[in-house]
Amino acid sequence: MTITITPTESTGVQRRLQVAVPADAVSAAEDKAAKKYATKVRMPGFRQGKAPAAVVRKKFAEAIRQEAIETIVNDAFKQVISDETLKLAAQPHVHDLKFEPGTDLTFELHFEVRPDVVLSQVEGFTVTRTEPAVTEDAVTEQIDRLREQKATWTPVSEKALPGDMVTVQLSTADADGTMPESREYRITLGGGQAIPGIEELIMEAAPGETVERPVKWPDDFPDETQQGVSKMTRVTLTDVKRKLLPELDDAFAREVGDFDSVSALTDGVRVDMSAHFKREADAEVRAKLIEQVIDANPFDVPDAWVRQLIEGYGRMYQIPEEELGRFAEEFRPMAARQVQRDVIIDTLAERESLKASESDIDAKIEELAKARNVDPGQVYAQLQKGGRLPEIERELTEERVFTWLLERNTVTAG
Repeated sequence: MTITITPTESTGVQRRLQVAVPADAVSAAEDKAAKKYATKVRMPGFRQGKAPAAVVRKKFAEAIRQEAIETIVNDAFKQVISDETLKLAAQPHVHDLKFEPGTDLTFELHFEVRPDVVLSQVEGFTVTRTEPAVTEDAVTEQIDRLREQKATWTPVSEKALPGDMVTVQLSTADADGTMPESREYRITLGGGQAIPGIEELIMEAAPGETVERPVKWPDDFPDETQQGVSKMTRVTLTDVKRKLLPELDDAFAREVGDFDSVSALTDGVRVDMSAHFKREADAEVRAKLIEQVIDANPFDVPDAWVRQLIEGYGRMYQIPEEELGRFAEEFRPMAARQVQRDVIIDTLAERESLKASESDIDAKIEELAKARNVDPGQVYAQLQKGGRLPEIERELTEERVFTWLLERNTVTAG
């Protein structure tokens, strides 16, 4: 099929082509579609597949025309891709399709191509590596967080304090001064679950006591009609529970992990924090380095790829449908940067032959199996079943690419 291709726009990765298909090619496609219909339709007075093509064509003219146009557009699209040697980033869109019997069929193809990334500068960069020291205060804070996780809520018979969990019967007067029936609430004081004025009122009462007085709503209250308004508020404090932290002793150490003493727990926390800080520092170095590579080698990325990434994160974070638009707008710059990062890694992996091999993947699986004390075949089967083998390959490829980059650039201590 001879078609005419006329570029109408070429900006970055955006492409628009005007395509014209000769009238005789369209006519031939219609004839073919009519014959296809004639073999499968049933018409009164004729056995299936025996109705004359002219009769079939007259009765199913519109359906035959649409099928012929779809076939022509698909064939033309394949020829455009072949003739123009295009590397598409996503499925193209057909716009402004025009066709009248006996004339050429014309339409515009709108699409994005894969970026042509050269990466002329990937060496000579300098990044600063900052790794926080593991202080005794930081270790203590982490152990306190472990104690918080094991804390229990214990009833107390005194007035509530910030941090206590309280159960209250609460009511606020209506606009006409009527005090409605109280409702029960469970509130952790200081957790932002109630406005400060109500928390102050709660802390004035002893368990079993009812207190009542005007409470002023904050000037920055989300409901503007309630900002700065004072309302008569009644609170009955039903019970108070206070968080009781476990004693920091050897029994606690054994409870939270494989530690036989507080000293062993402290050492374990210190080692874990040190490893965590090291991983964070390494990740920050990689992020800084790839940012410099992106800035030194600017290129456009297909919007389709950015949208795909945004949609993926939207599903992962379970963003409500009504908030997807705002989420996409706010997340777009970060998503575009992530796509650029991935393209650079893919480009270097291909150019420098750094893509993880099967033997690399096998070695990683053996490492995972050894850490879990299981058979490598079992780990491989689990990863394969969960569709995670490509993820392992990607992680190993990224590791090799960043090792290659770090060998050619400077990292200084901050």
